Amino acid sequence: MPNLDLDKLFIEAQKQNASDVHLIVGEEPVLRINDELIPVTDLPKITEIMMQSVLKKLLNSEQLEKFSQKKDLDLSYEISDGTRFRVNFHKANGTTGMVARIIPQEIPSMEDLQMPEIVYNICGLDQGLVIITGPTGSGKSTSLASMIDLINNQRNKSIITLEDPIEFIHKPIKSIIMQRQLGSDMISFAAGLKHVLRQDPDVIMVGEMRDLETIAATITLAETGHLVFATLHTLNAAQTIDRVIDVFPSHQQPQVRLQLSMSLRAVVSQKLLPSTGGGLVASREVMTNTPAISNLIRENKIAQIKTVIQTSAEDGMITMDQDLKRLLEEKLITEEVAQAHMLNPESLK
Repeated sequence: MPNLDLDKLFIEAQKQNASDVHLIVGEEPVLRINDELIPVTDLPKITEIMMQSVLKKLLNSEQLEKFSQKKDLDLSYEISDGTRFRVNFHKANGTTGMVARIIPQEIPSMEDLQMPEIVYNICGLDQGLVIITGPTGSGKSTSLASMIDLINNQRNKSIITLEDPIEFIHKPIKSIIMQRQLGSDMISFAAGLKHVLRQDPDVIMVGEMRDLETIAATITLAETGHLVFATLHTLNAAQTIDRVIDVFPSHQQPQVRLQLSMSLRAVVSQKLLPSTGGGLVASREVMTNTPAISNLIRENKIAQIKTVIQTSAEDGMITMDQDLKRLLEEKLITEEVAQAHMLNPESLK
């Protein structure tokens, strides 16, 4: 059975504007193109021998040992033309699998991503916590990179990113930037955050708030005069706040609600949808922490947050349903797509 030329497959994926490459034992390689999974039928089905060859190509001995123990491993990989990939190796049904996300060489601008005007204002803050949320594959990392790039282009700041793995490479423009990667530069997000204050940061980006220790450290940093960006796998602002609070033991939750009510600045939730012009377009919910929102968080009335967002357009807030209606009115998505993703699709009638 021939070996798989991974770099050649990655180059072909680029040519077809794929976002992801899937390797599953027993199946042909699969590309995700415009959110559709497309098999590469002119390549042979993947075997475990092929996957072992891919592992040896991409991983050093230390990473191979870690994957053998943990059964999951994330890393970045760069091909000859400079294109980078975020690669995940995992085990499934006793076999090795791989998913690689293609990272554009150029960091998309805020204009490219059609960010709402309020997000530009968020990037001009000096302190507090900003959470970018959405399901896997919703473009959270790209949005974060774009926001960091805006700060880098406009402000004289010290920026530190904690990532797993490093995706977009930022070059200092007006800011200085230090990018730290889990595994090679720090042993955990929590450990990286513990020592970050000694590195003189103004802006801190936490790739993912994965556990209680990381979430607690992130909130504390946001309280101590730093602008902190982080991500969570949640669908909207209310769910995000609930998730953060619920991570903590019940006796700590009142204190965490108080901390969040003061330190949280915004939650931007997004999902990617098929566009009428081909490709994908982002729909976003934006919540900013006004006095009304702060009171709801402090008083544990999280369920009422959606209503406040709906009626706070003057503060730049927008619900997902409202943004889906906008995309439909601008003919960027079809009515079928809008209805499929709205919480209240009957409001279109």
